[in-house]
Amino acid sequence: MKLTGARVVVECLIEQGVHTVFGYPGGTILNVYDELYKCSDRIRHILTAHEQGAAHAADGYARSTGEVGVVMATSGPGATNLVTGIATAYMDSVPLVAITCNVPTSLLGKDSFQEVDIAGITMPITKHNYIARDPKKLASIIREAFLIAKSGRPGPVLIDIPKDVTAAMIDYTPIDPATAKDASALQKASLRRLAKIEEPTDEDIKSAAELINAAERPLIYCGGGVVISSAEKELLDLAEKARIPVCVTLMGKSAFPSTNELCTGMVGMHGTKASNLAVSKCDLLIAVGARFSDRVTSDTKRFAKNSKVLHIDIDPAEIDKNVKTSSAVIGNIKETLARLLPAVEKKTAGKWNEQIDEWKQLVPPSWMAAKNIHPRVLCEYVHEKLGDDAIITTEVGQHQMWVAQFYPFVKPRTFITSGGLGTMGFGTGAAIGAQVANPNKYVVHYAGDGSFRMNCNELATICHYNLPVIIIVVNNGTLGMVRQWQNLFYGQRYSQTTLDFGPDFAKLAEAYGIRGYQATTEAEFKKAFDDAVSERKPAVIECHIDLNEMVLPMVPGGKPVDEPIMEV
Repeated sequence: MKLTGARVVVECLIEQGVHTVFGYPGGTILNVYDELYKCSDRIRHILTAHEQGAAHAADGYARSTGEVGVVMATSGPGATNLVTGIATAYMDSVPLVAITCNVPTSLLGKDSFQEVDIAGITMPITKHNYIARDPKKLASIIREAFLIAKSGRPGPVLIDIPKDVTAAMIDYTPIDPATAKDASALQKASLRRLAKIEEPTDEDIKSAAELINAAERPLIYCGGGVVISSAEKELLDLAEKARIPVCVTLMGKSAFPSTNELCTGMVGMHGTKASNLAVSKCDLLIAVGARFSDRVTSDTKRFAKNSKVLHIDIDPAEIDKNVKTSSAVIGNIKETLARLLPAVEKKTAGKWNEQIDEWKQLVPPSWMAAKNIHPRVLCEYVHEKLGDDAIITTEVGQHQMWVAQFYPFVKPRTFITSGGLGTMGFGTGAAIGAQVANPNKYVVHYAGDGSFRMNCNELATICHYNLPVIIIVVNNGTLGMVRQWQNLFYGQRYSQTTLDFGPDFAKLAEAYGIRGYQATTEAEFKKAFDDAVSERKPAVIECHIDLNEMVLPMVPGGKPVDEPIMEV
């Protein structure tokens, strides 16, 4: 059949199982938006207040479901406003397809109005990207983009389409991706080139099992790859069968139940004393879907210095990149762990487990401090009210670390945060995407007052679509994490981190038509949260906490992870 390029875009999205796209229209992408209007009964579009919010919303949609998120924007500033969102998804291996439209082909490269080389700009932060100049290849490019985004180690893919290509008439033959037996030659080549998945050999599995079976003090270091590959059950089975303690990264927080007796908590800069001591004293560190980020390892020369390292990951580029390994198994984590499990010996808890339990008692005194509102209360009470199925999103900063430390995550894909890029302004858009994707679940968003200033415009989106997101603004009147560093390492010179000037976030919420609450005590917070939950409508709860509250433990940069600051 003959369709316009714009209609082919929409039909291909529907063909790929896309139900919702996020975006913001503009001149060069009008043809696509016209087709979205005509197909509004088949595909939903969520209009955000800003393109960056749309990118983060598509990201949150993807993280909470495991499906490919889709975002659209026009050329020039519309496209460049997506860049931070694309980079955020790239750093955390999120499957995302970004569709931008550009000036007509005849005007490319001529500094035309709202023209920018978005493919060139995003090349370092995408898994692959395209300029779709040939109308005949448009459908294949879109199909290929989805394959690349979700295959192997997931990541974002960008498609830039000149406006004349969206207007061209194209021969279009629909396919069913679920039953299609053959990909085009282009798709096959791209998958070989960009999404190759290695399968571990029997010898790889045997060697890994032998290392685990011989270890007296093994420790599993669990990263976000476990969540991405849906390998949480296989990891739990492995840990429980061999009684191996498990520490988790920020991105791996929901991969292993924090309530399980084998869980030692988060590892790294703001990790627990138990996790960091365990890394330093173990004789085998089993890294699963983790990339040895500097926020985990600190001084790599002294990280797990007494241990062999077994690294299990889908991406061969991660092996030996930051930390030298003793052995590696490259492959899909879920399938690899399933093959590994039968070869691992069943064990009972021993002296190593007893030592871990002792270390778990070593917590900063501030964790027990009685304050008007302690961050621990903001996390534990929400879980008490909503249970294990609520989806928690955060911005970036102190509040993010407090959520990671205190919220008892049990189920995968319930914690959505920017890990690798550390993007302030990420969370409100991500909460929108998570709530759109999971309309029957509670979505609670924790934001610092600094971060929330960067994206509070998205309250308009939350109100317009009546999304029952509950936003908890943890307001300490400062850029808390930066101030903490200034306090500890810069002689308490608080350069440009004090935020002792508006707005009143509760009143701001009301200006957008959203219920706003103020809380200065624990009792006020609990009542406000109870009301927000019972109303099942959007809400903003501004919680005022101590200006000098710190995230502890904290490993100073360059120090070994077993030498954290526990109190100040």
